[in-house]
Amino acid sequence: MTEPATESRSSCCLPSCPFRSSQFRCHLLVALTSVLVCSSCVSSRSRASLDFLDLLLQIAQDASDLPGSGTQRCLQDMACDCLREMEACCPGLLSQRLELLAGLWQQETSRLHQAFGVLQILVLRNAVYQLTNETGAGALHLKALLGGNTSVVWEGDKESFHSDTKESAILSSLILGPMGRVPTLHTGPDCKELRSVLSSLLEESYLLTPLCQAALFHRLTEVVAMVPGIPPTVFRAQLLRLLGTNEVCLLHVTLLMKCGFTDSLFSAEDEAFLLKRLVVLSQHPLLSTPEKLFYMDCIRHFPENRPISCGDSDEALPVLLTPQLASVLLPSVFNDSATLLSRLYLQALVFLEEGDEESQGLAYIYDHLTALLHIVDKGGSRDIVVTFFRAAFLFLFYFHHVEWYSTCLREQLCHLYIQHTQLAPHILNLVSQTQDRLPECKWFVGLLEGLQRVITRAPLGQFPLRDLSCHLTVLAQVADEGEISQYSTLNFLSTIVTRTSSSLCTSGNWQLGNGVLGVCRRVLLHPNLDSLLIPLADILQHLTFNYGDTDIQDHARLYYTLLTTLSREKLSAVLVQNAAEGGGQVKKRTLSCVMAESEGLTNTLTVHQTEKPIFQLTEVLSDLRQEMENLQLIQDEEDKALENYRAQFSKSGFASLVILKYHLTHMEPHDPRFEQLFSIRLHFSLSDEHYEQLQDISIPYLFRQRLPPVVQLTLKPRRPYPTTIHVSAIFTSKDGLTWHTTMPNIHVAFQQAFLPLPAPRTWSSASIRNIFEGLWEEICFETGDSAISLFCCQLGEPALKSLVEKHFLPFVVSDPSKEYELRVLLFLPPQSHMLLKISSKEDAAQFNMATDDCQLLPHMNSYLLKVTSSQDSSVR
Repeated sequence: MTEPATESRSSCCLPSCPFRSSQFRCHLLVALTSVLVCSSCVSSRSRASLDFLDLLLQIAQDASDLPGSGTQRCLQDMACDCLREMEACCPGLLSQRLELLAGLWQQETSRLHQAFGVLQILVLRNAVYQLTNETGAGALHLKALLGGNTSVVWEGDKESFHSDTKESAILSSLILGPMGRVPTLHTGPDCKELRSVLSSLLEESYLLTPLCQAALFHRLTEVVAMVPGIPPTVFRAQLLRLLGTNEVCLLHVTLLMKCGFTDSLFSAEDEAFLLKRLVVLSQHPLLSTPEKLFYMDCIRHFPENRPISCGDSDEALPVLLTPQLASVLLPSVFNDSATLLSRLYLQALVFLEEGDEESQGLAYIYDHLTALLHIVDKGGSRDIVVTFFRAAFLFLFYFHHVEWYSTCLREQLCHLYIQHTQLAPHILNLVSQTQDRLPECKWFVGLLEGLQRVITRAPLGQFPLRDLSCHLTVLAQVADEGEISQYSTLNFLSTIVTRTSSSLCTSGNWQLGNGVLGVCRRVLLHPNLDSLLIPLADILQHLTFNYGDTDIQDHARLYYTLLTTLSREKLSAVLVQNAAEGGGQVKKRTLSCVMAESEGLTNTLTVHQTEKPIFQLTEVLSDLRQEMENLQLIQDEEDKALENYRAQFSKSGFASLVILKYHLTHMEPHDPRFEQLFSIRLHFSLSDEHYEQLQDISIPYLFRQRLPPVVQLTLKPRRPYPTTIHVSAIFTSKDGLTWHTTMPNIHVAFQQAFLPLPAPRTWSSASIRNIFEGLWEEICFETGDSAISLFCCQLGEPALKSLVEKHFLPFVVSDPSKEYELRVLLFLPPQSHMLLKISSKEDAAQFNMATDDCQLLPHMNSYLLKVTSSQDSSVR
């Protein structure tokens, strides 16, 4: 959009496209509209957007079309849609084209008549709304707006037409309540031009589709609401058709009109008729369930002419909806779940308004609830079970104060539970919802007491052990209520733990054991713990010594220790997590997460992945003089040194290993969560087959404040070549969570495999030199993999001496009397050798190399090139 002229030229070429490409042209119009709207060109009134707007208007007016073709009609229809989209995104854009749009709408006789009408009413609504925001605007401004046919926008008025997203959001719907909340344009009685336009639109509204009619009436309602000079009776002629419609969208817009104009348009007879019609439609057998639910929702939010309640969110039924009128909407067990609950909701509101606790309507609702309960008791489907408990909550929400019904429902729920223990989650959810939504009502306490009573008084032989898990879940919820005594609960636990030890304790069922511990943990937090201490301690002690699962024994022992050693205050501090901010509900969690909530248990058992490496291995600079330990041989003759040296390779106990040491250190920047790490397990994987697989290494802990631990890697080479080792780790953070992290790779260089000759320490230097001479003579024959080579570089004698002392001193085997030539013997596991004769010739240094593995020469050459280059740079 940086070149408006180019955009304009490309747009103007659109009409010249061949007729066969009408579909392509329609897509092109949509694309250009989207680009202009999304790039804010329309809101900023750029030249490109204005040119494109002119183009759309030209296409909309161009009625030239081939007979029977219809291609231009499709293009006109798309141009209207694009104009409507631009006007919706930038209100007021076409406000100066109202007369043109009205003329197009009146002249059009094809299906485009509807498109022009919808576009005209949208532009009219936005234009009137903009006038309401201008100071001093009145009838003259409105008249000029309706009769103007100038350019889309004047250069001097660009700023005044700028609209923001907030205004566009407000314009989405102005009729949200009574008419007095809508901004108004004071025109006085002189607004006949607007009245003429509205009348013309209303007279031909029946030609539109139902959805377009609904949109038209909605926009016209907003226009009339903003211009008090136009009385709402302008809609009177259309009201009869709207009240008798069977279209959902038209009935909905009728209710919007009633919400906005109330008794200014709708008489008391109209109101009564509309309400009765909604009641009839709500139970009409030919309508679908969603439609009937919508009509019942309209009844609950019916806009009365003179509402008693002023709240926006109050669901107060209309006064005209009497119990007799609503009797046709009584719920039935044959209704589907959604219809049943909606009708029950409506009847609850009806009889709540009646206020008679002994009315037949309330009795009918309770009888219906009882019928659902009997269906559930006889084995109803899951849908029926869910519907019953939702209906029970609705009944309690409105009639919990009716003592007789609430008591009967409580007793029936207790009886239902003892017959069907699998309903425990539904019953506990009903308890939770009642507690949250009705905090002043203590009905749920009575229900929990009743459940405790039927569980603890039932003979143990009456229910199998598979139901015991449900009983323990319910008793855990009961133990959370400080108002309920826990003596019977502890007696029940003592009975099932001690008297049925052969079937419970010895079975070692982990789930049931955790259920018992869950009840005990909640009893530990009970306000009357002092009086419950002895029976609770007996239960925990019995679990400690007799339960068949070690984990349950350990946690029972922990609870017993806490109970017998800590005061109540300290016990609560240990068992209860910190209260939520703002005095929220306390979230509880067990010490070992055995009885934790599913979220906490899953979080603890999951291995989390770190976003970046947490620690790394950094190499420890070792002393090159240190010799490796190997198999010890007895001292032998110097002339047999090579033979004895080779003999050790055939022994089973000989193993040549490369020992590398690293520090395990934290990486920067550090994460406070990983300051203290425990149980670190390092895992190594090789990138090639040059070395044997490494075993995992365990590190007890890593603290940032302490010295880093030393990790020793023992490499067993197959071929002494450079390699890369990938490292990962699993560890535990101080909050008890398990983490997995990747670590920086370890790069094993060629020189790290250099080892002194694996000869016994008791051998003399002369024996080592004899081995060097013997190996050199053998290699010079260049048999098998043996090879010799020469490396030369410009290096003075002092620099060469410094290089040898720095890199090769532990491997020097030269005769002290031969200072002109240095001999270096390198052993590379498992059985390779690299021999060097180093000498200085004038300004050059020579490295004569001999090896029994020719594959080592490229690596040795690279290493010598590296060390000699660095040595030469340091000398300079």
